[in-house]
Amino acid sequence: MASRLTILLGTAAATTPWADAVRALVEGRAVHEVDPASSWPFRRNVVPASTPSGPAAMLVHRLHDAFPAGQTGPARLVLTQSTYQLQRWLDWLEANPSAIAIGVAANPSPDLRRDAAGRRGPWARLEVVEVAAESTTSAGGPLHEAFRQTDPEARYEACRTATAEDGPDPALRLALASACMETGRLDEAAETLAAAIAQAPDWEAVHYESGKLWLRRDDTERAAAAFAEAARLMPALAAAHANLAAALGEMERPGEALSALEQAVRLDPFGHTIHNNIGASLRDLGRLVDAESSFRQAIALAPHFVFGHYNLGHVLFLQGRFTDARNAYEAGLARDPAQTPRQRLRLALTLAALDDTPGAQTQARVALDAVPDDRRADLLDELAEVLKALTALHGERRQAVRVLEQVVSDYRRTIPRS
Repeated sequence: MASRLTILLGTAAATTPWADAVRALVEGRAVHEVDPASSWPFRRNVVPASTPSGPAAMLVHRLHDAFPAGQTGPARLVLTQSTYQLQRWLDWLEANPSAIAIGVAANPSPDLRRDAAGRRGPWARLEVVEVAAESTTSAGGPLHEAFRQTDPEARYEACRTATAEDGPDPALRLALASACMETGRLDEAAETLAAAIAQAPDWEAVHYESGKLWLRRDDTERAAAAFAEAARLMPALAAAHANLAAALGEMERPGEALSALEQAVRLDPFGHTIHNNIGASLRDLGRLVDAESSFRQAIALAPHFVFGHYNLGHVLFLQGRFTDARNAYEAGLARDPAQTPRQRLRLALTLAALDDTPGAQTQARVALDAVPDDRRADLLDELAEVLKALTALHGERRQAVRVLEQVVSDYRRTIPRS
């Protein structure tokens, strides 16, 4: 499959002109130029409606116009994400085995370059060929301009105008819903998505975006149902399975979450966060050795992924491998700009298990000092509970444990009384 979809990605260091690369790929095939990529982000269907006869090459010029890159937060419009667009093409190619597809992104955005390099999702199943970069002005209409700029309010107003002028098109409604979520207008986003789903109930994109909205509104049951429907409609969309798993995990259904994650990782083998989440599900199911393997895979794919190190430390701690757990926690803290207090506290507990009294006391106090007085109670409860478990494990209250118990007592006095 990988060789049947090729992206020619403009790179300054490359010397092969993109036109020469295209000629080499299409030799012996009938060339069909498909609709301009600039029309893709705000349309429901982006693949050809008909099946080509005989060997065919579907050529997409200016592929970079399909992915305006103004949105930077988690509310990015799904139709502007390369993972979604490319998956539609991979599905179409599977149904049309005599065809290949070639996309020319001669002027790619940094987002598109990052996706290609990351090999995430469908990028793992296609070929990327570097060609000589081409300096061009991106095409598209007012909505393209809105989604290229960084002002979310201007984007919202442009989407409202487009929806009012061009009628109740589900793709335009999806764009408006995305802008609503980006600007915190969650009620309007819900109303807009409901209308889009009523118009296009068999379109996976509206269900996927709906799932993201329900997560924002802390309704995990509705989020899970939406992601499950998106996954049913587009079975190869790894992100739908991964988000379904996240919702199932929040609902404390680790077995079902693990099944969804295993499907996601088959589709997105380079997804370090998916490997990490598989590890968390395996840990919750008590499969500690398997969880360790998944966390190590996540770290191998993304060495600077902080919570991969922290989660590895936790599962090693649960196995009683305290020296290894200490090393993992320290590796996480060394990479963590937030210096997460809960994880530092877990390092303190690991040091207590190793009977490192000075280290345990120092790390615990640094962690607790970083948390406001009115938010310490949960951390202190966790600390006290694990200290009891360490005493039971060792059959005695070691010096480091006694010192941390005194730390718990000291800091409990700082908690405001209700």
